[in-house]
Amino acid sequence: MFLLLILVLVVVAAVVAWRHGSAAREQRRLDDARAEAQRWYERLGGQVMNLHGDDPAARQALADAGERYNAAGGQLQQAKTVRQCELARESALEGLAYVRAARIAMGIDPGPELPPLHGAQGAGQLTREREVTVQGQHYRAGPRPGPETPYYYPGGRIQGRPVPSGWYSTPVWKTALGAGAGALGGMLIFDALLSPGFGDMSYAEGYEEGFQDAAGDLGDQGGGDFAPGDWSDGGDFGGDF
Repeated sequence: MFLLLILVLVVVAAVVAWRHGSAAREQRRLDDARAEAQRWYERLGGQVMNLHGDDPAARQALADAGERYNAAGGQLQQAKTVRQCELARESALEGLAYVRAARIAMGIDPGPELPPLHGAQGAGQLTREREVTVQGQHYRAGPRPGPETPYYYPGGRIQGRPVPSGWYSTPVWKTALGAGAGALGGMLIFDALLSPGFGDMSYAEGYEEGFQDAAGDLGDQGGGDFAPGDWSDGGDFGGDF
């Protein structure tokens, strides 16, 4: 009887120690994730506060960076899990991507490379100018900022479709994320700008089938108008979406 009691006490002590160690490990993970997000958030804040550009493209990119800075700050204040801290980190990195775009538009050193955005995994980037007319409206997109392409997009997926990073004549992604006729119009514009039928990519089948192939195999393609990224571990982060 005495030995049984000792055995029970040993098991209970082991369970308590395991739970305590697990909680401590989880707290360390949370603290590390928060510190990582805070680091990028503070770096973004320094850039947003100190950079000022007269160029319209630079001003717009800095405004978008400021929005991401505010979003990351709010996420950090409310973060209670590792996942929430990771979302705040992603928002801060998106803001820094806009800062890099602004610095490029200003003609100054964009600074060191950033970690890849999880939300932009497989979206790639525009490598040549594109322009189309949709429903009587003219749209342009390309790899460089300009008077006609002042809106930067860091890349991502909209309605499940990869949209490459680059400079656009209008922030169509905001329309495409809406509902109803506005969303449909936004997707039509993306279809026209990015579909094989408007570029130098060749598909044997029709547009719809070709676009599905392109969306599925984008990470394996190196030609055409996209320069696919090589990020290996993506997530479904919100960002601008």
